[in-house]
Formats: sequence, structure tokens, C-alpha cells
Amino acid sequence: MEGVDLMARDPNSLNDLVQVAFHDVLGEPDGTHSIDCVWTTAHTCFTCSKNCCYKFVSTLCGLCIAVAWGCEFALITFEAVWCFTPALKAYSIIMGINQRFFGILISCCLAPICETCGLCLSNISMKKM
Repeated sequence: MEGVDLMARDPNSLNDLVQVAFHDVLGEPDGTHSIDCVWTTAHTCFTCSKNCCYKFVSTLCGLCIAVAWGCEFALITFEAVWCFTPALKAYSIIMGINQRFFGILISCCLAPICETCGLCLSNISMKKM
């Protein structure tokens, strides 16, 4: 079992889309600036409220949701191991037998007819008048 890396919590960059900072959401154009203390306080309020709200909601719901997703992926794995993979293997075996059966049928019945038609039609020649 692998350990939990408390520093790199998204090593596969699954959630790059939701990496939102103050400057990704709010920006004042040149020539229109609020008072500096308002801008720095807004930055602090935005960052603190985003972090506190995330920590509160993840504390409140995170464990239950983690259990639900763990069960979901356990069921998917169970179905893949015990249902889908064996069914695909059985289907592959049956289709392989059908492929051989129809290949022999075509070789025995259809191939001679096609070969005969090809020989008959190969003697036709066209001349330009």
C-alpha cells in the first residue's frame, strides 16, 4: 500500500482547472485602482474565505464522499474482475469459433463460385471501334 504524500496532493494534475487564486478572479485595469489597503484586504479576505470554506466543507463531507468513491471504484473493479473480463474472454472464444466456421463456409461454398465467375469474365475483351 502506498503512503500519502502530504506535500504533492495532486501529483497527476487532476484538478488544474480549479486552481484559482485572487488574481485569476479579480483584477483592476490600469487607471482604475481602489485604495491600496482595500485591495490588499480584499486579497486577504478572498484567500482566507476560500481556504476556510474549502477546509470546512471538506471536513464536513470529505470522509463520507471518500468512502462513497472508494466503494464505487471497488464495485467497478469487482465487476471488471469477476464479470466483464470473463465475459469478454468467453465472447472472444465464441467469436473465434464463429470466425473459423464462416471462413471454412466461405472457402468451400463462395470461393469456387467467385473463382468460376472470375474465369468466365476474364475472357471478355473490349475493342474500341
